[in-house]
Amino acid sequence: MDGVTLRRDETSPHVAEIVLDRPEALNAISTALARRLAQVCAEVAADSSVRAVVLSAAGEKAFCVGADLKERNGMTDDQLLAQRPVLRAAFRGVLDLPQPVVAAVHGYALGGGCEFVLSCDLIVADETAVFGLPEVTVGLVPGGGGTQLAVRRMGTGRAADLVLTGRRLGIDEAEAYGLVDRRVPAGSARQEALTIAATIAANSPTAVRAAKRAMRLGGGVGLDAGLDIEENAWRSVAFSPDRREGIAAFNEKRKPNWPS
Repeated sequence: MDGVTLRRDETSPHVAEIVLDRPEALNAISTALARRLAQVCAEVAADSSVRAVVLSAAGEKAFCVGADLKERNGMTDDQLLAQRPVLRAAFRGVLDLPQPVVAAVHGYALGGGCEFVLSCDLIVADETAVFGLPEVTVGLVPGGGGTQLAVRRMGTGRAADLVLTGRRLGIDEAEAYGLVDRRVPAGSARQEALTIAATIAANSPTAVRAAKRAMRLGGGVGLDAGLDIEENAWRSVAFSPDRREGIAAFNEKRKPNWPS
């Protein structure tokens, strides 16, 4: 519907898969796709049964090539400005998911597509993946978090290399730059991402969410402040039913049955 499909993994019921599903347009971000993605992310965020998320894409050529420039070509300035909060809600929807999100990337991940990837916690990419933030080549600035997320993931110099030149990175460079966490053979990114998500989903959902929150909040602060954030995360789970179940399961040599 409107370029985004929500699936539940049959083999791991606590994993949700959000699929960019507009392959005829290389999953370009139209207004309708952005609006639907924000809605889907809100649904997933509110679903306590979802413990991990995979962000994948339909088609063989591209993960997502960024904004739909054909749609934008016919827009007035007022229409472009009116579209802006819709797009921002889509990017924030992915970035703000409380569950860990694993990107499964194949083919082109450009502009907003690259920014969706950067919004995820783990990035799995296959040999066909090509990344880029080419906005400056068409008179724009990355507007889905690219300038900020690239710096946080790759460091200032490498982010500048990506953003200011507008050039593309193949899988070798993307891996060397720290843009890719796991490199897999062509055609296997989605399955690898689902496997990782299932592993995450088997852990305490309370602890996993708290750990993700601590890493996100601590990423831009000093060490002392970051350690305080970690302390708060620890305290939020240390006396929880999940902790009691986890310790009991360990001692009884069985898989935990998480109460949360």
